[in-house]
Amino acid sequence: MTADSVDLLEQSRLVLTAHPLQRIGAYATAALAGDTGPEELPAEDFERAVQLMTRQAINAALVRDSKAAHGFWLKTSYSINPNSPMNHPSNGKKSADSIRTAIEQWRSLPDPRTWPGVDCVLCGRAAVGFFGKLDVPLAESDAYRNSTPRGHAGLALCRPCLVSFHALAYGSHLTGGSCYALHSWDGRFMRRTVERQVDRNKMIAETGKVSDSYAAAREVVAFRALRRYGERLTAGVELLVFNNNNRGQSLEIHALDQPLAEWLRRTLRPANRPGFKVLVQAHASARLPGVVALARNAFTEPSRIVGAVAAHLGRLVALTDRDREQVSSAVGLLYSFVTEVMQMDAKDLAELQSTARKVAGLLSVEESGGKLNALRACMRDPRKLRAWLTRHGVRWAMNRPDKADGPLVSERAFVLLFDPAQDNPGWFHRDVFLIGVLEELTRLGWRSKTAEEDLQELDDSTDKEFTEKMEEEQ
Repeated sequence: MTADSVDLLEQSRLVLTAHPLQRIGAYATAALAGDTGPEELPAEDFERAVQLMTRQAINAALVRDSKAAHGFWLKTSYSINPNSPMNHPSNGKKSADSIRTAIEQWRSLPDPRTWPGVDCVLCGRAAVGFFGKLDVPLAESDAYRNSTPRGHAGLALCRPCLVSFHALAYGSHLTGGSCYALHSWDGRFMRRTVERQVDRNKMIAETGKVSDSYAAAREVVAFRALRRYGERLTAGVELLVFNNNNRGQSLEIHALDQPLAEWLRRTLRPANRPGFKVLVQAHASARLPGVVALARNAFTEPSRIVGAVAAHLGRLVALTDRDREQVSSAVGLLYSFVTEVMQMDAKDLAELQSTARKVAGLLSVEESGGKLNALRACMRDPRKLRAWLTRHGVRWAMNRPDKADGPLVSERAFVLLFDPAQDNPGWFHRDVFLIGVLEELTRLGWRSKTAEEDLQELDDSTDKEFTEKMEEEQ
């Protein structure tokens, strides 16, 4: 292949492909070059970004000590580009000039005469070579350590796709171990999120200072990005956790579907701060901060969010100094979660809310929280809850309060709460029902005159539930 037979301009033009890590790197390349999207990036700006990354790679390698104040890029290179000219074990014996030359050669465009004559596997343009672990985070198995699978020359990549992988570090949250990166098919979200990450990494590299907030749990990193994005998300968000080092490659993908990602984005806005505070408090434990546990539930089992908050609201309602605004805001967030994320029909939610209001009316005449705790205890056993509602439903029918509309529990509400059909998550509906009871008690201004005893009983019951759950999981 000769230089005359190829279009060298194509080797300076970014293209977004279907590979999430390449896409993150492409947005990072564009962010390094200026305020533009990857596919609008002029060739001269692309080359300027490549030169910047090459220069910073050289400077990092010449530091020679990853623990030094300006060793940030050197430290992170072990997780992304192991055994590269930046961090090769023999660098300690090499001169600065030889290290500089090796890195420049590594990051330069290969001579067209050496190109393999095949297409890039990601975008279809002319590949400039085959590349392995040195340049691209590979599969999860340790069997691919240091190279691609045996007998395979590597991934055929064009120069822009290769450069995107080199820029991946700039668009990732870097810890010195595993790297965290956010990916979405929402282009605006990607551009703004990656730009912020690039700016943050550049500042750390220049100052050598890492803030406490930077060293956050990986799910919290995703929460922070959602909070800072001010527009509606049009696609879901993936949290990619990867490590390409020589001690054990890894790749984890945690996904938020679009409805959940958008709900979280709005939940994290300042206007919802009172309710979000309750959500965080509900997830706090001796083992994990509330925001970390909430984030992990969101990425792994989002339906557990409702149950966790329902348990916490039970405590808040028993307190005489509870904040009604917080309770109201949290319940509003949960109802939006139920309909927008869990796709519960609004009419079904209304049925459960109607039943909850009637049950709360019965409980509000009590001076203590004994019956409320009894109801909550029944939530663990559908048979007991059914018996509780049936018993009180009969009394309701015999002594129906003035202006009461219909039975205590409608036929539809009974189906939602107890139907064992596979497509009816009764356990989830029971959590929603309990939240409705607690919401109405708060609205009515109900106070327990034996709050201390009620809270102790509630804590004992919660401890028992936790113990039983741990035994089941073992």
